[in-house]
Amino acid sequence: MKFAICNEMFEDWDFAAVCRCAADIGYEGLEIAPFTLADDVRTLSSARRWELRQIAADQGLEVVGLHWLLVKPEGLGINHPDENVRRRTQEYLKALAEFCRDLGGQVMVFGSPKQRNVWEGESYQATWQRTVEALRACLPTFEACGVTLCWEPLPAGETNFINTKDEAVRLIEEINHPRVRLHLDVKAMFAAETKPLPQVIEEAAPYLGHVHANDPNRLGPGMGAADLRPLAAALRKIGYQGYVSVEVFDFTPGPERIAQESFAYLQEVFAR
Repeated sequence: MKFAICNEMFEDWDFAAVCRCAADIGYEGLEIAPFTLADDVRTLSSARRWELRQIAADQGLEVVGLHWLLVKPEGLGINHPDENVRRRTQEYLKALAEFCRDLGGQVMVFGSPKQRNVWEGESYQATWQRTVEALRACLPTFEACGVTLCWEPLPAGETNFINTKDEAVRLIEEINHPRVRLHLDVKAMFAAETKPLPQVIEEAAPYLGHVHANDPNRLGPGMGAADLRPLAAALRKIGYQGYVSVEVFDFTPGPERIAQESFAYLQEVFAR
């Protein structure tokens, strides 16, 4: 199994230092939150994009892709009732796909809970339809860039739109395109799914494109009570070939400790 780490927990670190730290610990990939590099990735020149890609490559790291897609710029919403907001969001998703390609990435994780909510006064069905239409409008760009958008179900405490694997699969099936797949996150699965994690993974197998590892306590895998051995066994069983990326939300222990302990735990639980 290939392991990656998400860069936002390094906060104010220089990008090269982040890459050195991840590579020294043993990670093979780096996953990037675009807002950590620029409020709008369209301001990053081709030269800067190549430089970022080369910095990672010099450390032996692959840029896996992007997540936290719509944190910046402000005012985006994939299914916003205002057509102008939806159009701006679609254009930014296309720009992100091009940015992802330029960095060598292939995956964009769509979490962005606030930018996908059902707006007050709007119906779930209308929100659903606008989401489908928006993603379909981006498909030619995803295809041209060789980038796959992986939709992330998130629990009700974070968003009121698409909380479970089954809902996300229904969206993926309706769009019916290989460039839209499923992302699963350990913390989110513990919060939202009623089935055991291995069953969720096995049912998700035909759609699964990416995985985030963490703990329900918002720290890294192995830094809480969750036992991820059944998850590891299930991913091996379905022949999952992608990355398992460490994503945390509580940065308190510091990035080096989180990265080290998470990597050591993943190595342990994924060992055959």
